Amino acid sequence: MELRKILVNKEEKSASLLGFGCMRFPTLENGDVNLEESKRMIDYAVNNGVNYIDTAWPYHGGKSELIVKEIIKDYDRESFYLADKLPLWECKTNEDIDRIFHEQLEKCGVDYFDFYLIHAVNKERYTQVQELKVIEQLEKYRAEGKIRNIGFSFHDDLETFKKWVDLYNWDFVQIQLNYMDTEHQQGLEGYEILTKKGIPVIIMEPVKGGSLVKFNEEIEGKLKAYNNKDSIASWAFRWVASLPNVKVILSGMSTMEQVEDNIKTFSNFKPLNIEELEIIKEVKKDILACSKVACTSCNYCMPCPHGVDIPKNFRVFNTHAMYQNDGQVNWFYKQMKEEGTSADKCIECGECLPKCPQFIEIPTELANFEKYLDDNGIIK
Repeated sequence: MELRKILVNKEEKSASLLGFGCMRFPTLENGDVNLEESKRMIDYAVNNGVNYIDTAWPYHGGKSELIVKEIIKDYDRESFYLADKLPLWECKTNEDIDRIFHEQLEKCGVDYFDFYLIHAVNKERYTQVQELKVIEQLEKYRAEGKIRNIGFSFHDDLETFKKWVDLYNWDFVQIQLNYMDTEHQQGLEGYEILTKKGIPVIIMEPVKGGSLVKFNEEIEGKLKAYNNKDSIASWAFRWVASLPNVKVILSGMSTMEQVEDNIKTFSNFKPLNIEELEIIKEVKKDILACSKVACTSCNYCMPCPHGVDIPKNFRVFNTHAMYQNDGQVNWFYKQMKEEGTSADKCIECGECLPKCPQFIEIPTELANFEKYLDDNGIIK
């Protein structure tokens, strides 16, 4: 297993480049987590060198931490690193912070967290974290030996990211990054900012929620023509892992096959070479070219008098055309159906047409989206 040097409680340690994200455990037919299979997967990962386990308060409806407790209870506590996160949206007072933090320790069955993050920070939470003196509270826990490293995970724009980075002398920061999202949220520039400041980087969504593991035959063919032995997913992992300041890459694995494939990638890790990086650039262009509608999500067409969320329908349309992610698109479309915002609510009144600066034939494209879903058997 590839290891990267990282400071833990101010001491240099080695973390596995692959981290096990505990937000997508396999589930049973009734929706409960399959504990037996989850344990088998993490045991296999740990036995093959993975030593970083990441959970959070909201994962699996609040049950992820309890599942982790059952899995790690027989492990030597010093043999692995455990990361958990403060759900700031649940905190109105300092008492809430204290209650939740100590409940998390109890749920995980541990006395301390190696890595503790303020979860999913954004513009709104920037003021809140200062008003509640969250960092001071976490520093207190560190002094008590209950936290070893303090960081945050991020979901917002670049300017907001810069403010958060400058707020404190962070031990590490967790960001979303993959070869398709180099300009999304903080993007690749955010990684460079952290690197210049000497702040270690933890990566989430390296395969974009599963979108970078399957493409159409033509795009997959370009990757397979160069290397037909490794998975499509391995390209995405290796792209992120080729960035030297990336210390851990989290993967929310939900099948043993995914665990085995990722272990293979990181046990024999090789940074992408120049030729492979060029192939990734070409694949990225090909993926973007698969987009169906030239919608920029400017929202000038909104609101629709009949409730259609026009930009969201086009985003879902483009997402599947680019990534062939049936499950994700089916989930989003079902959600829109329940909300009454799906494309089939369009009655072709045409009110949106003169509002679109891209001159998109919106009713026609919404109808095309419906037909596309039906033709591809996505609506279930």
